[in-house]
Amino acid sequence: MNKDRIHVLVVEDEPAIMELITFTLKAAGWQPVMAETVEAAVHILARMNPDVILLDWMLPDESGLSLLKRLRADKEKMHVPVIMLTARSEEQDRVKGLDGGADDYITKPFSTKELVARINAVLRRKIPDRANGILQLGDVELDPASHRVTVRGEPVDLGKMEFRLLRFFLAHPRRVFSRQQILDRIWQDHQEIEERTVDVQVLRLRRALGESGELIRTVRGAGYMATDET
Repeated sequence: MNKDRIHVLVVEDEPAIMELITFTLKAAGWQPVMAETVEAAVHILARMNPDVILLDWMLPDESGLSLLKRLRADKEKMHVPVIMLTARSEEQDRVKGLDGGADDYITKPFSTKELVARINAVLRRKIPDRANGILQLGDVELDPASHRVTVRGEPVDLGKMEFRLLRFFLAHPRRVFSRQQILDRIWQDHQEIEERTVDVQVLRLRRALGESGELIRTVRGAGYMATDET
């Protein structure tokens, strides 16, 4: 599985709509992960953190809105963007979904272009480390488009994982992340990877950045954060 690809969890029980969404997501270069029930979605969410969730309102076992509320109460999943998919078009239903924690709301039937545009919009808002703009903190600058990292204008060679780790930190400055959260975001399929791996990669990243490696701070008992504040 390509870990750099956007993973979209689709919780939908209508075969025709599921087929349309799957085709659309793959055409956009994203990786769909399908679930037909809330129970199936919960099992998937226990082993991965998707980048976006497309969540149908009416599902066979329980409502999508109930799953949404559970996600927003889970500190590990609460920041995952959720787009509600539903045939409910009344204003009060849209308000109910948005008040329940949805990031966006699409009514059926919808166009594939609208679906892709809505997903791109929530990715830009909620997951800036997937954006292509230049990221900078202190003397460190990272250009995702050219895969180039510089410190005070001088190029720095980073391995693949150190680059991804730095990109993640620069996209979320002054926020503390636990080792488990970093594993979920950088190593999505990490069942056999220990949390100590994060410590090793952070150490390598700091060494590669030289004096600017001090931007990556250890927060005792909590994890790591990137900051240029003294």
